[in-house]
Amino acid sequence: MAALLETMRNPIAAFGLVAVRALLAVALICCGGAMAAADDSLYRAQTVVTGQGEPNRIIGFGACLEDVLIKVSGQPALGSDPRLVAYKSKAKEFVSSFDYHDQYAGKPHHDEQGTRDRPYDLTVAFDDKKVDGILARLGLKPWRSQRPVLGVFVEMQHGPKDIIVTSDGPQSDLQRDALAAAATRRGMRFVLPDAAALTAAKVSAAELMKVSPAKLASILAPQRGEATLVGRLVWDDKDLGWVTQWQLAWHGRDYKWRLRGVTFDEAFRRGIGGAAQVLSGNSDPGRSR
Repeated sequence: MAALLETMRNPIAAFGLVAVRALLAVALICCGGAMAAADDSLYRAQTVVTGQGEPNRIIGFGACLEDVLIKVSGQPALGSDPRLVAYKSKAKEFVSSFDYHDQYAGKPHHDEQGTRDRPYDLTVAFDDKKVDGILARLGLKPWRSQRPVLGVFVEMQHGPKDIIVTSDGPQSDLQRDALAAAATRRGMRFVLPDAAALTAAKVSAAELMKVSPAKLASILAPQRGEATLVGRLVWDDKDLGWVTQWQLAWHGRDYKWRLRGVTFDEAFRRGIGGAAQVLSGNSDPGRSR
């Protein structure tokens, strides 16, 4: 199923998959089974650019600034805020350092243009005080409190195939990568159940959305999951994308949000981002879309 699902992602996903995995190997901290973005990475982001020329670098700075503002504040709705355009256009003013990694490092050039058209991972670190200042002007605050570890349960159904994404299942490789990338991008930590724990708890894919948050939380309690995020992704041939529903139980309240017609990479970004939105105290993702 993993090979099939790879064709249903963003068209550029396969191109960048190796680079994403390499990034995650460096950027993620695995502690007690939790896949985590380190706290000191909140003001750092990465994007892919073509070559190392300044025009593309400036565009990359803008994309990274948007990610950092969302990550630091916990407010994904910033991505559609028109006020962000002005700040992204002068993102260079807020950069403290940057560096490149050649995705084709060690491979010979195959064109006359040399390095100009080669893809690079551009990593950008921003001045924390300047970023906090932008957020203040946008009416937001940095989310500085300890971020809860998300216990994530995701069902994915494609025709007769119906699985739960696990920490150890080989058919979940791509999904784990996508979840880790989404968590890193939003400054969140998460844990997944393993197959044995689900079997012991008698939790199946078909019944996942009906299982109580308390029971799901108990499955990941040994891994220190603190907030339970549950998702269901169903492939829709008409939309050529995944129909997705998410729910999060937090402080005695249930939050729910939906989207459709997206790649599972985007579905996971919206799931993790929606959880961050709730946990940071920004708003209800079900009402802000």
